[in-house]
Amino acid sequence: MKRLPIVILVVVAASFLAFKSMGNSTKNGANPPDKYEQILKLVGEMLKQAHYNPQDINDDFSKKIFNKYINDLNPEKNILMQSDIEKLKVYETKIDEEIKGAPIAFFLAAGNLFTTRMTEASLIVNEYLLKPFDFTIDESIVLDAEKYNYPVSEDERRDQWRKKLKYMTLERYVDLLEAREKNKGKEGFVIKTDKELESEAREKVRKVMDRTFDRYKLKFSNDDKFNLFVNAITTTMDPHSEFFPPVDKRYFDEEMSGRFYGIGASLQYEDGNIKIASVITGSPAWKSGEIQAGDLIIKVAQGKEEPVDLTGYIVTDAVKIIRGKKGTEVNLTIRKQDGALKVVSIIRDEIVQDETFARSAIVKNETSKIGYIFLPEFYADFDRPNGNRSFTDVAMEVKKLKEEKVDGIVLDLRNNGGGSLYDVVQMAGLFIEDGPIVQVKDRENNASVLKDKDRNVLYTGPLAVMVNEFSASASEIFAAAIQDYGRGVIIGSTSTYGKGTVQRNIGLDENGFSLSSAELGTVKLTLQKFYRINGGSTQLEGVKSDVVLPDQLEYLKVREKDDKDALPWDEISKATYKTLDPGYDLKTIQNLSENRLQRDSTFSLIKKYTEWLSIQRDKEYSLQLDKYTKEQKEIDVVINKLSALQKLSKELDVSALKNEENKWENDKSKQDRFQLWLKSLQKDIYLDQTMKVMTDMINQQNLVKSKTNEQPKKAF
Repeated sequence: MKRLPIVILVVVAASFLAFKSMGNSTKNGANPPDKYEQILKLVGEMLKQAHYNPQDINDDFSKKIFNKYINDLNPEKNILMQSDIEKLKVYETKIDEEIKGAPIAFFLAAGNLFTTRMTEASLIVNEYLLKPFDFTIDESIVLDAEKYNYPVSEDERRDQWRKKLKYMTLERYVDLLEAREKNKGKEGFVIKTDKELESEAREKVRKVMDRTFDRYKLKFSNDDKFNLFVNAITTTMDPHSEFFPPVDKRYFDEEMSGRFYGIGASLQYEDGNIKIASVITGSPAWKSGEIQAGDLIIKVAQGKEEPVDLTGYIVTDAVKIIRGKKGTEVNLTIRKQDGALKVVSIIRDEIVQDETFARSAIVKNETSKIGYIFLPEFYADFDRPNGNRSFTDVAMEVKKLKEEKVDGIVLDLRNNGGGSLYDVVQMAGLFIEDGPIVQVKDRENNASVLKDKDRNVLYTGPLAVMVNEFSASASEIFAAAIQDYGRGVIIGSTSTYGKGTVQRNIGLDENGFSLSSAELGTVKLTLQKFYRINGGSTQLEGVKSDVVLPDQLEYLKVREKDDKDALPWDEISKATYKTLDPGYDLKTIQNLSENRLQRDSTFSLIKKYTEWLSIQRDKEYSLQLDKYTKEQKEIDVVINKLSALQKLSKELDVSALKNEENKWENDKSKQDRFQLWLKSLQKDIYLDQTMKVMTDMINQQNLVKSKTNEQPKKAF
């Protein structure tokens, strides 16, 4: 087994943006407290010895963890009471001692209080939902939990729940009233009274709350609370240092690689049930002949073990226990659409999520034929030498587009949260000669430059990179390198996400830290920061677009800079590199785009409506029917206008590549989704503007070539 001292582990291997998970959920008491203590002490040592910018683990740090864990445990402040917080304050300055090896007490005490209060809350909820709500009373509710405190009395707690349930019921009641109005006179439609509709709305809320409390009771064990606690500690160091229990780490790796061992069915959550949404042709589920879309999965058993009831599970939870090792047996208790129950035995096999890999299309306008490449993430299958890698897949798509003799290429990195650092360096090298791509600095201020060492350039023609607020990490490295070299034009939101930190997965087991074993879990630890080759960090600032197109995310607090635990921005010395001559003047390109946007009100209206909606989110909401209806109609009008603005009235000419029109002909559901993807591109206003920018770039290049008596030609 490969085992290294922690100081040697301070090396860069991968950089990616990942989302929180509460992790494995074994039953309460399945793991003894000493295991929790062992994990917590290892995590504390790791943070102290190796984190890029460790905070002192002292009383001040303990107070931060205290507040963060309680907030993560009950973010809506509707379970715990202020008296509970006061009672727990005996632990406020002791968590640092727990991290250093003292017996663990805080998360268990907080968890026990939460469980007790949750049971009380479920009784309050059931009581209120037995009686009709009076929507003629002029009162309001604040939905932003940051604007109110935990209830200080039983009356305040009850009133808080009453208003929440009333608001949830009002939402559904208004929907039912509108449906009744729209369907009046339609054959077979049953007209219900206001009283009946209010009762139906309450019943819908009751089902939602039942599912919520079922999840708390059945799927929020001590293990889950502990995982939440450890993540409160790691993410206080910085937002991207996270703890993964073993099953979560496996799931994360599978998502990263695009491959897993399972049954080959996609799942969806519907009315408290886990439902089969589709079955992959040729997969184990398909081969069984007994599983169809629409079936409900009631229980899951590993081989001959006792089945686990999926009550309270969400899709991610269910997926984690349905997947497993290749060749192992999983038994699903299925409720068929006719109500019959059936146990289906399936042997797991490899499933490739090829729809998540890079893909391309052709987009044409009056003068240009542009190749479009969609890359959802910088994926990498680290466990298979011949597994899919994002940079090799993008290279393949570029080659196919060159065969189509395109005039330019658009690489779409919108919503791409990052991934493999190695792949982004190699991918940037497809478009430039050898040279630095990104700089990396560790906690000792040792900086290194990661370079593309291959002088070959796969594509030299016009290049545009599409980004938005969720383009993060590796996406920002790529966009920054292309921008710093002057190799292409960055198009999209004012700036990208702003994640400029590098993480490394380090396993925990009974012997300490490991690169190959993770019996106790894995810490994705921030070890370094990366910097542009111009010296500036992408941390907090992100990459600013050359051509800005307003979007509906601009005013939402979704970027790195909106997280109070984010590391600061800084800069280092620039690397040695030469900017390229793209054959066009960027300022001219920007002016042409700005003039177009001034003549087209679409994007100014998107900016206006988005800003207005962001203000609405921060206000109080009326619980009086007429006022609520009026407010919602105003909001709905703006949302509908915004939705309409984001769809082209005249569709783009988008088509599949030659010989790829029926790319998924052996799987109808995949083929249908492929066609829907192409259809969505046809209506994409941001792709439309990118096409116009690409045309400007091509026209300028051709103009320069004609002035130098060089024959204009398509770029290869």
